[in-house]
Amino acid sequence: MDLALKLARLGMHGVGANPMVGCVIEKNGKIITQGYHQIFGDAHAEINALDQINHQADDATLYVTLEPCSHQGKTPPCAQAIINSGASKVIIATLDPNPLVSGQGVSMLEAAGIIVQVGLLEDQAVTLNRGFMTRMKYGRPFVTCKIATSLDGKTSMSSGESKWITGENARKDVQKLRSTHQAIMTGSGTILADNPSMTLRQDGVDFSPLRIVIDGKHQITDTALNIFSDNAPTQVFNTSNTKLDDNGKLDLNDVLQQLGNQGIGSVLLEAGPGLIGAMIESKLIDEFIIYTAPILMGSNAKSMIQLPIDNMEDKLSLNISDLRMVGDDIRITATIK
Repeated sequence: MDLALKLARLGMHGVGANPMVGCVIEKNGKIITQGYHQIFGDAHAEINALDQINHQADDATLYVTLEPCSHQGKTPPCAQAIINSGASKVIIATLDPNPLVSGQGVSMLEAAGIIVQVGLLEDQAVTLNRGFMTRMKYGRPFVTCKIATSLDGKTSMSSGESKWITGENARKDVQKLRSTHQAIMTGSGTILADNPSMTLRQDGVDFSPLRIVIDGKHQITDTALNIFSDNAPTQVFNTSNTKLDDNGKLDLNDVLQQLGNQGIGSVLLEAGPGLIGAMIESKLIDEFIIYTAPILMGSNAKSMIQLPIDNMEDKLSLNISDLRMVGDDIRITATIK
């Protein structure tokens, strides 16, 4: 199953709205074939593996990272192909949360007399496809908020100057982080202040995440801005295409629901303190990745989050799941408790 999970990750930039899935087929203690879902709309992992043995898997065991599909979509149901192959056992890491599948693949296999086991390395499988899982459950992408900050929690000087807070190793790590997300989101203030390209600058990766701009004041009108370069698609959300919340501001949940409807399962939020604070208040951030540099920027610098809290009892507590050094900087991965 560990091999199947590694194979699944190879489809990260090709599967689009679909989950990453790997499949390994074993017989008499030996791996006889393997495959993964490579391209959205093309064959799924199980089919890619079965194709290599002409769909002859008599008495073999399939290790699959996600429940085989049971419905006709862009491709035929994988569960039926497994049944037709003669396989005797299927070990599944986790069930598919898609309501079109969700246990029906397992039922279909069991009805055909195939032994099915679910739950092997389930946590790893769920984490691998957390974007897909979140979209199926809530209709929106999984949102990771990336922040580069000083040791005293500042992200820019009062003038707006912010280059560079973290070191080169951390900045390279951010490029790797971008490559694992389908979209990068920021606010119009960041665009106007920094004119960033928001593109992926990583050798060997032919992939361009969607660039998303939250523009509640219709400030983004200059098509010469770097955000509109040809090397990545861009989508601007403003009052003409987004619902308003009770305060007359853009409804951030509506933004994410729209992205979910487009098949976007993972968003990296790289924004200023105002948008980050608004996303926290809307309970739309699933994870923080905070790069903390060993510098002090002083009391005049801007804080990393605009989130008015007056009493200690209202503080937000975090669960830190990972803590490591990246060059001279500290990388913290955390979630809100």
